Amino acid sequence: MNTPLPATSETLDDRPADVCFWQAFQFWLKLGFISFGGPAGQIAIMHQELVERRRWISERRFLHALNYCMVLPGPEAQQLATYIGWLMHRTWGGIIAGGLFVLPSLFILIGLSWVYVAFGDAPLVAGLFYGIKPAVTAIVVQAAHRIGSRALKNNALWAIAAASFVAIFALNLPFPAIVAAAAAIGYFGGRIAPDKFKAGGGHGKADKSFGRALIDDDTPTPEHALFAWTKMVKVALIGGLLWLVPMGMLTASYGWQHTLTQMCWFFTKAALLTFGGAYAVLPYVYQGAVGGYGWLTPVQMIDGLALGETTPGPLIMVVTFVGFVGGYVKAVFGPDSLFLAGAVAATLVTWFTFLPSFVFILIGGPFVETTHNDLKFTAPLTAITAAVVGVILNLALFFGYHVLWPKGFAASFEWVSALIALGAAIALFRFKANVIHVIAGCAAIGFLVKTFIL
Repeated sequence: MNTPLPATSETLDDRPADVCFWQAFQFWLKLGFISFGGPAGQIAIMHQELVERRRWISERRFLHALNYCMVLPGPEAQQLATYIGWLMHRTWGGIIAGGLFVLPSLFILIGLSWVYVAFGDAPLVAGLFYGIKPAVTAIVVQAAHRIGSRALKNNALWAIAAASFVAIFALNLPFPAIVAAAAAIGYFGGRIAPDKFKAGGGHGKADKSFGRALIDDDTPTPEHALFAWTKMVKVALIGGLLWLVPMGMLTASYGWQHTLTQMCWFFTKAALLTFGGAYAVLPYVYQGAVGGYGWLTPVQMIDGLALGETTPGPLIMVVTFVGFVGGYVKAVFGPDSLFLAGAVAATLVTWFTFLPSFVFILIGGPFVETTHNDLKFTAPLTAITAAVVGVILNLALFFGYHVLWPKGFAASFEWVSALIALGAAIALFRFKANVIHVIAGCAAIGFLVKTFIL
C-alpha cells in the first residue's frame, strides 16, 4: 500500500520525509473541501501545497503530469490529483486522491439541489437566485474570453471558432459533431500548415526549484508506475466492468429507455467529450438534458451552474445537479421517494462522468512515466480548443436570453438583471474579482431587489 520511492545517489539532507498512505489520505480529504476556483484555482492550490510547501513532487514532475492531464478529456485538476496519488501510493492512492476530490462536492450538491427543488419558490431562495443568474451569464462570457485569448492565436483558429459558433447557434448541430469536425480540421491542418496549429498545449518548462522533493526530477520511476501490457489490460478490463455491470443492472431492471439508464448513457458520452474543460461540455449537456430529455428547464440549468461555481470540486460537478433535478422531477421511484430518486440519480451520473478519468490515468500514467517526454496538445486538440470558444459564446447567449427575457422577446426586458450582469462583468474583467465573491455579492443584491423593489 505504501511503497516508498527509491532514493537517489545525491545527498538527501533536505529531502522531505516519506509520506505514508494515511497522511496523504488526510491531505486529499482536506483538498476536497477547499478546491474552489475552478481548474486554475484548484491546480494553483495543489501546486502551492504539493510543490512549494510539502515538496511531495518537484515542479518539473508536477508540470509533466499536468501536461498529460490537459490532453485528456475530463476535469484536469481531478485527474492531476489522481495521477499524483497513484504515483505516490499505487492504484489505491490514485483512487483515494481522485475520489476525495469529488465526494465532498457530491454530498454538498445533493443537499443544495434538494433545497433548491424543494424550497426554490421561497422568497429567500428566489431572491438569491434572481441575483445569481445574471452573474453566471457574466462568468460564462469571461470564460469564453479567457479561453479565447489563450487559444485563438491566428486567423485559422479564429475561423474555426466562428464556424463552431454558427454551427451550434444557427444550425443547431450536436456538440459531438462539432468536436469531430474540429478534430479533423486540426488533423489535416497540422500537416498542411503546422505553424497555424501550434497554439494551445502544455504548460511549458519548469524553471523553479523549491528544494529537494520526495518525487524529484531525478527520482526513478517506482516499479508500480512502469508500463506493462498485463497491467494495462487489467485496468481496462476492470474499468470496463465497473461501467458495464451497473449499466447492465439498470437496463435489466428498468429498461434502456428509463430515465436512470438514459442518464448514465448520456453522461458517459459527455465524459468523453470534455476537451477544454467543463464550459466546453456544458452546451452538450444542455442540448441533451434540457432540449433532448427535458430533465430540467433552461433556468434550472443556469441555477445549477451557479451552484457548481460556489461549491468545491470540479465545475463539471454541475452534472450532479442535473442528475438530482432530473431524478426528482421525473419521480423515478414514485411520488413518495423524491429525495431518494434525486440522490440516486445524482450519484449514478457522477459515477459515470468520472469513471473514465480514473481509467485514463491508470492506463496512461505508465506511458507518461516511462517516456518522461514533455507532452503537448496535438493539432486536432488545438483545433478543438478553438471550436470550444465559439460553443461557449453560444452558451453565454443562451444564458443571457433566458436571464434578460425570461418570458421571451415578446415580454418585457429585465433591466435590473441586465444591470446586475453588467456589474458582475465589470468586477470580473476590470477588477479581476474572485468568482465566488462576485456570485455572493450578486446574490445579496438579488435578495434586496426582490425584497424591497420588485
